[in-house]
Amino acid sequence: QIQLVESGGGLVQPGGSLRLSCAATRGIFSFMNMGWYRQAPGKQRELVARITRGGSTNYADSVKGRFTISRDNAKNTVYLQMNSLQPEDTAVYYCNSNSDYYGASWGQGTQVTVSS
Repeated sequence: QIQLVESGGGLVQPGGSLRLSCAATRGIFSFMNMGWYRQAPGKQRELVARITRGGSTNYADSVKGRFTISRDNAKNTVYLQMNSLQPEDTAVYYCNSNSDYYGASWGQGTQVTVSS
């Protein structure tokens, strides 16, 4: 079972930045496709960004040009750099791993609040 531990959430003013981290324990990280999802109160969980084991990325239209997903296989960690944050980005952010070998796993979530 893959365990994912997120960090880096918090309170930030509109226009500010945060960087989320997700460390995977157990398993071979380089086998995993990784993603960040978010869920705002009263809404469904949605994909924010995804990076494949080969390094290809894709983003939700709402975050393109503001968020960047990256991975460091040596540190078993995926990152989400979030710039120009807006109140509508407020949500619990979840890390996800997915691979044919290990299946799918989720982190516990980290709260991001954008407010003045």
